[in-house]
Amino acid sequence: MNTAQARIDRDLIPILEQVSDPEIPVLTVLDLGVIREAVKEGDEVHIKLTPTYSGCPAMDVIADDLKAALAKHQLKAVVKLVLSPAWSTDWLSEAGKQKMEAYGIAPPLEASADKAALLGEAAIVPCTNCGSKSTRMISQFGSTACKALFQCDDCQEPFDYFKCLK
Repeated sequence: MNTAQARIDRDLIPILEQVSDPEIPVLTVLDLGVIREAVKEGDEVHIKLTPTYSGCPAMDVIADDLKAALAKHQLKAVVKLVLSPAWSTDWLSEAGKQKMEAYGIAPPLEASADKAALLGEAAIVPCTNCGSKSTRMISQFGSTACKALFQCDDCQEPFDYFKCLK
């Protein structure tokens, strides 16, 4: 579900674009696709927020940031966490994937690439520093649980890879 598929009142989009993911600050909540619904009813905005995974510690911060952003416009946010259907990396916007890569985090590959890695086949994740495809996974978990840590064999730089979730 991307922003085009979510139910978001158009006049709220500029406000929501100001709220960033605390773990990947170059991504807005719209880039991340975690806003399922944002509907204005009088001076209240009812928001349905889906975490990238059920234990994501950033959700409380995002909810507080949404409330603060809307309060600047004299609007009260009523935020509800929605766990079903589960968030998917398909909900990341294309702009968000490009921002992520420019920030140094490899965006998710197709689901089959991550599944192959679970079966012992190496996922080919291009280096975000030099573009080399000669990379290897160092750890299944990177700086957060939704990322894996990779290293480039050519430039030797480590980088995070945002795991594919379907």
